[in-house]
Amino acid sequence: MSIYLSRRKMIVSLGAAGAAMLSGVAKAGLLDKLGLGKLLGNASDNALNKLGETDGFYRDTAVRIVLPGAGGKLASKALRFGDRLGVTRKLTKSLNDAASLAALEAKPVFRSAIDQIKLKDIPGLATQKDGASQYLLRSAGPDLHLKVKPLIASALTKVGAYQQLASVNKGGNLLSSLGSSFGLTDDKLTESVSQQAMKGIFNYIGQEEAKLRANPFGVL
Repeated sequence: MSIYLSRRKMIVSLGAAGAAMLSGVAKAGLLDKLGLGKLLGNASDNALNKLGETDGFYRDTAVRIVLPGAGGKLASKALRFGDRLGVTRKLTKSLNDAASLAALEAKPVFRSAIDQIKLKDIPGLATQKDGASQYLLRSAGPDLHLKVKPLIASALTKVGAYQQLASVNKGGNLLSSLGSSFGLTDDKLTESVSQQAMKGIFNYIGQEEAKLRANPFGVL
């Protein structure tokens, strides 16, 4: 009896559950051969490409960048007032545009970080749908944040976000006084956008890793 027929007979005898188990073993084996580093590298590229598209951050409310302090009562009042004039809405859009620009520029930064870690030596990563992404976050997250932050600052300058913020703070109205109260400074804006962008990037990398694990041939 051929190996093919033997395997087929085994799958039939085990039923659907057995077939699923064998399929999972085959996928895990393929991922082991390809390497989790390649899997994570592709997931990172895919995520950054998507977020780097026009409105990549802005169109997805799960990762959309918001103004610092937008969750507080004082900030909310200022945002509601400002949005009547279209000021904060325009600034928020600029923050997301900047994050998308920085996402594309961050691809080699993430690739470099991935190349420096030995995912094959970390037990359990092969069985977790976003295990490699979570390990990258734990091991290289702070360093990646420091390297991405200058990219964010440069992008914020390119889209005119700092100029828009200055206009808000110098408006001489209720919005400017409230805005100054909860600290809308250039530095705080840069740090906030950087933190939110990194959170969104890892969110997407985890999703892309899960997709590639479900279809290992997509890693090739």
